[in-house]
Amino acid sequence: MNAAQAAFNPASAAQTPPLPEARPEALGLSRPRLQAMSDAFKREIDKGTVPGVTVLVARGGQVGWFEALGRQSPAGAAPMAHDSIFRIFSMTKPIVSVAVMALVEDGHLLLGDPVAKFIPEFADQKVGVVSGGRLELVPPKRAMTVQDLLRHTSGLTYEHQGDGPVHKLYQESRVRSRKISNAEHAALVASFPLVCHPGDEFNYSRSTDILGRIIEVVSGKSLGTFLSERVLGPLQMAETGFSTTGANANRLAEPFTADPWTGDKVALFNMLEPPVMESGGGGLVSTTMDYARFALMLRNGGTLDGNRIIGRKTLELMASDHLGPDVVTNGTLLSPGHGFGLGFAVRREAGIAPFPGSVGQYFWSGIAGTFFWIDPKEDLFAVFMTQGPGQRDYTRTLVRNLVYAAVE
Repeated sequence: MNAAQAAFNPASAAQTPPLPEARPEALGLSRPRLQAMSDAFKREIDKGTVPGVTVLVARGGQVGWFEALGRQSPAGAAPMAHDSIFRIFSMTKPIVSVAVMALVEDGHLLLGDPVAKFIPEFADQKVGVVSGGRLELVPPKRAMTVQDLLRHTSGLTYEHQGDGPVHKLYQESRVRSRKISNAEHAALVASFPLVCHPGDEFNYSRSTDILGRIIEVVSGKSLGTFLSERVLGPLQMAETGFSTTGANANRLAEPFTADPWTGDKVALFNMLEPPVMESGGGGLVSTTMDYARFALMLRNGGTLDGNRIIGRKTLELMASDHLGPDVVTNGTLLSPGHGFGLGFAVRREAGIAPFPGSVGQYFWSGIAGTFFWIDPKEDLFAVFMTQGPGQRDYTRTLVRNLVYAAVE
């Protein structure tokens, strides 16, 4: 937890309150199938796929299964624990997106506002068009909006999402540095051309980092402070922040130093080192129970323990598809039958995707292997945590299959 959060929550040393629990059978969950899920992950751990995992399954607002399996770190003997701390990377995005929508509810900004209204450097940004092997810069057909940032139709990108000339500009810059401020990061991103005209394509991107900077501009507070005051503090997510303290050094979940499938080196950021840049797109660390509290708030329509974080209709808007049939979907992050809302992927069709689910469920994940989803139709949510970047697609699909097999 960073200093801003500790200042906001004097009881920061206290553990996150647990959620209500019930027997799986009372929640319409099959205990034998949930045990089969745990057994499957034990096999994966024994095979060396990942060092360890946690998996929490809740239905009807109550936790029916919560297990910690394997080791917390391949370098140590400590078992994975319910309160192990993980880098959640892009699972930061839904939290920041909720915070942005809280500002919309306060009347401080509109979804249709141009990004340049808050960050002037974006006013002159051009679109990079490759023609004859050369990068040509053309004016955008329309301004990038806050809604574009939330649904990743901004024209921004990530350096690892391609190898075109614009991606190379990202790759050759300091954009990944944790030692630049949110303001410096936003100005740097604004200096690059867009990969497409705003609104034309879904390109997974640094858009949510820019939303984090807009929060700072509008609120006059650091992103960490604002998140603490409006989301993390009210939800009693006492273990979530842009770093954690040295007192928690024995609770950090770590990956293998080399990917078990490819042999490539794995290097993730140091959770004990407070960054200068508080990345709205991927900087938070958290625990399974902390994130489960966030998920339960979403399941409840925006409230938890009497604290309203976001309005029911606002959340309904966020969890709806905002891409439609005309937006080109680039990359492999959105599986067939899926769209994207304001901070979450959204399932549009019962079939097509190669894994079970329900129309209307929404979810997101982190590049190191963390994953969560909310299924309103089944009144179910799940939180899965591990630190295995190269195995993330496999483990996400595996946990989906196994949890849905337990739904009666």
